[in-house]
Amino acid sequence: MGPLGDLKRLQIGILDRITILERAFSTHLALSNAPNRSGNNIAASDGDATESRLSLILRSLGVSDFTFRKVPVDYYDKTLEERKEILGAFSVHHLCKSIVMVNTQAPANVIDCNDHKNSKYYIVVVQYVARLNAENIKNFLYALNNQKIPKKRFNLRLAPEEESLKLTGFVHNAVTCVGMKTGIPVLLDEAIAKLQPDFFWLGGGEVDLKLGIRTSEFISAIKPFLGSDPLWLQVKTLP
Repeated sequence: MGPLGDLKRLQIGILDRITILERAFSTHLALSNAPNRSGNNIAASDGDATESRLSLILRSLGVSDFTFRKVPVDYYDKTLEERKEILGAFSVHHLCKSIVMVNTQAPANVIDCNDHKNSKYYIVVVQYVARLNAENIKNFLYALNNQKIPKKRFNLRLAPEEESLKLTGFVHNAVTCVGMKTGIPVLLDEAIAKLQPDFFWLGGGEVDLKLGIRTSEFISAIKPFLGSDPLWLQVKTLP
């Protein structure tokens, strides 16, 4: 076959490669837009990246007894009993949440979290079945500072979502105490520390990702202030 034949064969080869690339690209788009069992896109691997990052942090802090679990997109539409079943938690009392709170009456010079005893922000970890008592948190912080700061300078309220995201790096329903952007001090309800078995669940960094962790290891790694009833939390089981 002459030069014309060689050119024709080269052109066909180029066209074949273009066709292969187009098919591969089309397949990639189809996979990227295909929903998986949890209702998220297959291409969206944020949860996997978050789990890997937080796992690395936990292990570096000496935590060995923990696990992450994906939950369905309608998780927060379900009852606590249904959520317990999804996670395999021991009881609804073992389901907990992390709430970012801001001291709206902090002195003008208290603008960050450098002083854990007198911080502008705190994360409160409490059971879903408990009702938060802001007045008792105020009393706890007042006592923590040896009554040297006027009690009126403590007024803890739920932080706006944009502030919570900026401080933690986690969106609403994903907040966890591990791998936060800033070193916000943590207040842990003593009722959680007393749970048996001592393994509880909280946010895992993504809305559809939850973290289960041994309570003693959580306390050892995170070093939270341990609020006791009735000092700062009066735990009341909701109806």
